[in-house]
Amino acid sequence: MARTSARDDKNVYWQARDKMGLTREEASELLETMPPERVARIEYEQFLPHPDEVLLMSEKYKDSMLCNYYCSQQCPIGQQYVPEIKIKDLSQIVLEMLASLNSMQRQTERLIDISADGIIDNEELKDFICIQRELEKISITVETLQLWAEQMLATGKIDMEQYNTLTQQ
Repeated sequence: MARTSARDDKNVYWQARDKMGLTREEASELLETMPPERVARIEYEQFLPHPDEVLLMSEKYKDSMLCNYYCSQQCPIGQQYVPEIKIKDLSQIVLEMLASLNSMQRQTERLIDISADGIIDNEELKDFICIQRELEKISITVETLQLWAEQMLATGKIDMEQYNTLTQQ
């Protein structure tokens, strides 16, 4: 059994490796292209991982949240454009989605009124911003559901073969 650290300030990459029960040496073997020293430097935040390293750790550690973390917190472009996603239970994701969809259903007519003339005037701007925020909530909820599904596939809680068969139809 691998030794785990008692440190409280482990970064997400360290936590993902710990969840797998791997030492840095074992992780290095699993990751194939990353020596233990590189893994340690990333975990101690001496170096930022490269995007391809994050993809590899995400796949091998079976933790799809690593990619979202990297993009939303460490990538200069992603920090501006990628929202941080927090993993939630499926029921919570579905309820948030339904609440946002219901809200948008009520606001659909207002969005049509605002956009009909192709101009957003000062009287329409507040409502337009409110609608934009609701659409952003829907977008984040969709991303949360996608990451949840990827996590379930990676951990075998959803049958990947059947999932792939059904998504190809």
